[in-house]
Amino acid sequence: MKEKIKHPVRMLMLAAIAGAFIGLTGCATTGQLEEHQAKVAADIASAKADAAAAKAEAAAASAKANDAVRIADEANRRSMDTESKIDRMFKKAMHK
Repeated sequence: MKEKIKHPVRMLMLAAIAGAFIGLTGCATTGQLEEHQAKVAADIASAKADAAAAKAEAAAASAKANDAVRIADEANRRSMDTESKIDRMFKKAMHK
């Protein structure tokens, strides 16, 4: 019977100690809260700036890729034209 009484008292003591610890460490002053809000706002602004820079770099990379595709298409067209000319020259030489 003593064990049953001892156990709830022990639990109440632990709960009281934990509550006091949380109460003492969980309080923040208005200054601390404003400081934290300012830090969060600065972090958000920094993240937005990083995102804008990444977006600009992605746009530049996309433009370069489009230029590369255009150049490759032009090179392929020229290659096919040259191949066609060589074939015609070969056929012309064979007919002689």
